[in-house]
Amino acid sequence: MPASKNPAVQIFTPDYWEEACKHLSKKDRVMKRLIPKFGDACLESRGDAFTTLARSIVGQQISVKAAQTVWDKFALLPRKLTPANVLKLKVDDMRGAGLSARKVEYLVDLAIHFDSGAVHVDAWKDMADELIIDELVAIRGIGRWTAEMFLIFHLMRPNVLPVDDLGLLNGISVNYFSGDPVSRSDARDVAVAWAPYCSVATWYIWRSLDPVPVAY
Repeated sequence: MPASKNPAVQIFTPDYWEEACKHLSKKDRVMKRLIPKFGDACLESRGDAFTTLARSIVGQQISVKAAQTVWDKFALLPRKLTPANVLKLKVDDMRGAGLSARKVEYLVDLAIHFDSGAVHVDAWKDMADELIIDELVAIRGIGRWTAEMFLIFHLMRPNVLPVDDLGLLNGISVNYFSGDPVSRSDARDVAVAWAPYCSVATWYIWRSLDPVPVAY
């Protein structure tokens, strides 16, 4: 999992990517066609866990552009973006950055979980995906989909299949079912050939709909 040379923003990539691409190309005809289209591009992880989850909360139910504007204002409030510093912020200042009352509550709950040790960040590397999801969904404002995105984009877990993700379902519909509607059960059936690299296959399915990689 090499890091970038820029000390300001560390970017990590999965060490399993090449092996995953070989496996998927061998097991799945659609993957064999898709993977070569995107060259060396692959999943990237950046930032720390708290910041990543805070950004996901800020961005809920608003456009990407609006989310970035609010985030830029919010991130300037504490001297350094840490759970303890977020807990010191005044509600009025957070609202002034453009956050709704509910998102302020969610960010405070996130900070409490991290500051109190209710989430076991240091142990996540050795924990099963579902156990991490259980910890994350106990935080207000974080549902299973957000937890799965965190597993894929931050922890870079190789075998996550987010069957509630509309992009994944749409991509499977286009690539495997000639555009016919796809159920979660259909997605699971298709993904049997993807294991143990469902995250990688999902990433390529997303790319087939939008060639610009998502940074979470």
